[in-house]
Amino acid sequence: MAEAKESTITTDKPQATKRRKRWDVSRHDWIRYQRYGTEESRQTLLNKYLPLVRNVATRMAMGFPRSVELTDLINTGVIGLIEAFGHFDPDRGVKFETYAVPRIRGAILDELRALDWVPRSTRAKSREIDRAMTVLENELGRAPERRELAKQLDMSDRELHLAIDDVSSTNMLSLDEIVYPEDDNRQVPRIETVSDTVAGSILGEIERGELRSYLVVAIDRLTEQEKLVIALYYFEELTLKEIGEVMSISESRVSQIHTRAVMKLRNMVREKFALTG
Repeated sequence: MAEAKESTITTDKPQATKRRKRWDVSRHDWIRYQRYGTEESRQTLLNKYLPLVRNVATRMAMGFPRSVELTDLINTGVIGLIEAFGHFDPDRGVKFETYAVPRIRGAILDELRALDWVPRSTRAKSREIDRAMTVLENELGRAPERRELAKQLDMSDRELHLAIDDVSSTNMLSLDEIVYPEDDNRQVPRIETVSDTVAGSILGEIERGELRSYLVVAIDRLTEQEKLVIALYYFEELTLKEIGEVMSISESRVSQIHTRAVMKLRNMVREKFALTG
């Protein structure tokens, strides 16, 4: 009998320890705060509940994009903790953490909504498309086609196109995010991988200048009829039908002349600059 009693005691201790929380606050702590109400006792209680804020923020962060910093969530959650502490009444018999957790979550969500410039309807549309994509990928074993996705969402092709265009415009990337370039295993900030596709290099400008100069020479080698079609089409911006009316020939004949002239110019440019593509 003694052995059985001893066994029960030893197995209960680890379970009791396992149930203890990191924000383990005793009733004595609350009684002392209620009795004295000093700033020091208040701060002591708040400090003991800080791990509760971290626990809530960490769980919420799992459902947010990687661009959302856990530290920011915790800082906002602390504001919710302080507000909950100020309105909490321990005489009602409710544990503080039960009262505080919804308010910590609410403070975090309110802050994220305030920072989010994307309308809620667009966010909801994005989640709906993601869910439909997941369902179809599981059923088909591949990425769904556009028409399959439209059918799953009960949308027309145009409605789906507009929805995807709306959702795509909300995607944002952090230039400070660490990424792996394709040709290197080093970790670098994303901003170092961004190239300016608008501004041309000096060499590119020189090459385009040479090409324009040569095109003047190449066009001069065309027949008079071909020169006229090129001039009216590219410089006067007339349609093939309008060029036909000016030259008193059919539209199909203008198209043939235009095609022949372009092929001649392309071949002369390739020969001049030794292009193979």
